[in-house]
Amino acid sequence: MFDFRQLRYFIAVAEELSFTRAAQRLHISQPPLSQQIQSLEQDLGVRLLERNKRNVALTEPGQLFLEQARQILLQADEARHLVSEAAAGFSGQLRLAYTVSVSFHPALPQALLRFGRNAPNVRMQLSEMYTEPQFSALRAGQIDVGFVRNEPAHEADARALRLEVIDREPLLLALPSGHPLATRRRLRMSDVAGQPFVAQPRELAATLYDRLVQLAAKSDFHPQIRQHAQQLTGLLALVSAGIGLALVPTTMRAVRLAGVSYVPLQEPDAHLLLAVASRIDDPSPVLAQFLSTVADLKAARGVPVIAPG
Repeated sequence: MFDFRQLRYFIAVAEELSFTRAAQRLHISQPPLSQQIQSLEQDLGVRLLERNKRNVALTEPGQLFLEQARQILLQADEARHLVSEAAAGFSGQLRLAYTVSVSFHPALPQALLRFGRNAPNVRMQLSEMYTEPQFSALRAGQIDVGFVRNEPAHEADARALRLEVIDREPLLLALPSGHPLATRRRLRMSDVAGQPFVAQPRELAATLYDRLVQLAAKSDFHPQIRQHAQQLTGLLALVSAGIGLALVPTTMRAVRLAGVSYVPLQEPDAHLLLAVASRIDDPSPVLAQFLSTVADLKAARGVPVIAPG
């Protein structure tokens, strides 16, 4: 069976119509070139070239084989390029999940934009998913990477997953604009003890719900949850309606809703984790390329270094 070297030799001779010029072009001597062409013709059982002491010409089968030889080498080069791209993580698929609140954090669009520029041939599959379901989906191999808001609560998840911290985002209180505390520059949780709150259901968004309970407990009260809403934007609508206060990440300031004021909390631990989670044993080059993109983004933004999960 012929090989790629023989195809390259034949193309050179066919294009030059001279063994001497073809040998010079290929940087080899003429005898081995002639031997390889003869071996190719014997393998095919067809004369590809008519040659005499002064002329070389393509036979009709030779003309047909020239086009096929060019296509074979072109396809081989494309295959080599595709394999190289896949091995480097520049092609393939990446299934990425993120919590709703991360939609408002600049890290998500910045990471997607930078990765899209670095690896334009990777097919991205994006989905919204709360943090705990992301951990389960990662372990089950249903997603490759996730933007999460908390560390794994279960030991099995902690052992199987790695966490790369992107940010510890400060938390704010969202208050109705007419609330007596809405004009304060900063608040303590103790300032709103006894006030009604609105929150996402814990079974959907345990991270933010638990942070509210924890911060309130440190100020010796339990928050009165008057109403639930599934989405953070829904919480802000309830705040605007005067139904209660809400604990939200700082990036929710981007949602400018009439009747809602945002006041930072004074407590040093009033923050929400933002991290990228993935399986420790996932060998995917695409995942490695995405995590490298996130690391570069963090370095450019001056975000704290990677922390273990």
